[in-house]
Amino acid sequence: MMIPYVAVMNSPLDAIALRAEARDPRAGSVVVFEGCARNHHDDKAVELLAYEAFESMAVSELEKLRSEAMERFSLTQCFIHHRTGIVPLCEAAVVVVCASAHRKESFEAVGWIMDIIKERVPIWKRERYKEGSESWVEGELRH
Repeated sequence: MMIPYVAVMNSPLDAIALRAEARDPRAGSVVVFEGCARNHHDDKAVELLAYEAFESMAVSELEKLRSEAMERFSLTQCFIHHRTGIVPLCEAAVVVVCASAHRKESFEAVGWIMDIIKERVPIWKRERYKEGSESWVEGELRH
């Protein structure tokens, strides 16, 4: 079964499989980024994250983003997978894999893709805090 270049799914993401798919004899660099759920935000203890998406539009935007990144950074390969639903601490909410002839382009592409996901892709994050409250988090304000 072929792994899709972009995906929005309600199951754990497989960075190892994506890295394997990105291998290419033209690529001297493969950069794997995993955006993982962490246990804190703004001095609050985070218990878990939950993501919601307008899935068809999110996939369409991720496909456009992938095409732009392939051209802009001369990538040989690019995968962007985002998770929805509950994401336990330490698990990946997003995996971006970029391959290119040289490391500079791969590193720059991953950073650019993450910035644009937060700006353009209809995926929303909610944090649940250990003290019991919850909050929607604005992607473009997070760093």
